[in-house]
Amino acid sequence: MTKMAGLQPQHFLWEVKDRIATVRLNRPDRKNPLTFDSYAELRDTFRALVYADDVDVVIFASNGGNFCSGGDVHDIIGPLVGMDMKALLAFTRMTGDLVKAMIGCGKPIISAVDGVCVGAGAIVAMASDLRLATPEAKCAFLFTRVGLAGCDMGACAMLPRIVGQGRAAELLYTGRVLNADEGERWGFWNALHAPEALEAEAWKLASRIAAGPTFAHGMTKTQLNQEWNMGLEQAIEAEAQAQAICMQTRDFERAYHAFVAKEKPVFQGD
Repeated sequence: MTKMAGLQPQHFLWEVKDRIATVRLNRPDRKNPLTFDSYAELRDTFRALVYADDVDVVIFASNGGNFCSGGDVHDIIGPLVGMDMKALLAFTRMTGDLVKAMIGCGKPIISAVDGVCVGAGAIVAMASDLRLATPEAKCAFLFTRVGLAGCDMGACAMLPRIVGQGRAAELLYTGRVLNADEGERWGFWNALHAPEALEAEAWKLASRIAAGPTFAHGMTKTQLNQEWNMGLEQAIEAEAQAQAICMQTRDFERAYHAFVAKEKPVFQGD
């Protein structure tokens, strides 16, 4: 296992406090676009989180009133126009690897979205486990607006599972903005909060999760994602095995003794 509190990334901001990591892109003057370098560094960071023993929850936060404006027009889209197929495929696989790393990091991820959340920024929010937003949040999967398919970074697989097939199809074909109220009704946003309260609410939710049985939370995240590809009988068996593993943890024993003593359990993640 490794420690990640001291991580000093070059292409985004990173802070760990009380076992909660906060990530935020750091180009607020341009609404926090992604670049080749920030894609790769984020991918590598989420991959490393699998082995981190000082982080239990991740908050992907906004910065300067915006979440992420997607791939940078000058730093990414311009160079892509001149690439050959081999280089293009290497890039699209790298962007998909960020989503895979978020799914596979073993830690619940909360996106706290204010302002612009479009393109790859919308994908980052989609790939998070929980999504909070402000009434000013504007989310759009706008790939068709630049002549690309809506099937980017897993959107055609994941978005229908969140908002439903028909609604996902509309968003991916049109690239239109999903406003905050509509997004909450559709289940894309878990909750809406005022801009000044957004990060405090994200922190409150993250703290509640971090205070729980974190080993078991990692198991829940694994099952939520792996069971997409299972039939019902296989899913029930997978959950039986996962739960039996959790029953061997000390947190399970702690919860039992706390219940008997009529106390609140204090989980320690083992």
